[in-house]
Amino acid sequence: MLQAQQISPQGPAFSPLIMGYWRLMEWGMTPQQRVSFIEHHLSLGITTVDHADIYGDYRCEAAFGEALKLSPGLRDRLQIVTKCGIATRAKPEHRIGHYITDKAHIVQSAENSLRHFATDRLDLLLIHRPDPLMNADAVAEAFLALHQSGKVLHFGVSNFTPSQFMLLQSRLPFTLTTNQVEISPIQQNVLLDGTLDQCQQLRLRPMAWSCLGGGELFQDPHYQPLRDELEQVRLETGAASLAQVVYAWVLALPSQPLPIIGSGNPERVSEAVAALGVTLDRQQWFRIRKAALGYDVP
Repeated sequence: MLQAQQISPQGPAFSPLIMGYWRLMEWGMTPQQRVSFIEHHLSLGITTVDHADIYGDYRCEAAFGEALKLSPGLRDRLQIVTKCGIATRAKPEHRIGHYITDKAHIVQSAENSLRHFATDRLDLLLIHRPDPLMNADAVAEAFLALHQSGKVLHFGVSNFTPSQFMLLQSRLPFTLTTNQVEISPIQQNVLLDGTLDQCQQLRLRPMAWSCLGGGELFQDPHYQPLRDELEQVRLETGAASLAQVVYAWVLALPSQPLPIIGSGNPERVSEAVAALGVTLDRQQWFRIRKAALGYDVP
């Protein structure tokens, strides 16, 4: 069973793998089936769940909250992460997709999330994406108000560059806890652009989304050479699946990412947990890197 680990010097303790619920509405679960699914990943030690206000056309949080209402004891066994700052056309008043990071919106979004989850606090609130119109002082005011009220315990960002991260950090009296970014063999930008360097520097662990490339990694003909290499490494390591090898590749990064699992299949979730027992040597890691990018190191 996985053990919770502190993710930054002043941050919360999260499970080393995180259950992502952005596709919850696609899983076709009844509220009781959602309870059973939550119980399953809790039994494995996955206690942290990842949400956002916009997931499922603004419906995922409330659907998850229905399960928490059915089994009230679940809430205190979970750490709830959610995000705000994106406005999608799923709401008729949004004529165009855009970002909103003003104080009123952040506070209202957090209040909505609390109501959806039927809880009195959020463990972590993230700004979902960098906003060209973000006023760092306004975001800081919102964070401070939510923190002082006890409604949000910790704060972070998602998809921020190091400079965007430091801008917001410069306005806060407490440290941001994480930067949730895309990390996979087919999306390696943050490995070299300073994002993960900053995480190491500040000793905060990034949350990693789309580690499996949204399934593209296993389906796109373009990635057949990568799949071939992953299969070879799977045989060498004794891993049960290509997905386990990919998770092991992400987990090998020195910033110690927390991979977010996106599957609603209990067997796939159990399989992901077993990936923590798969270790790649340095050459295996670089073979996967080369197979994904198509070229060797300089």
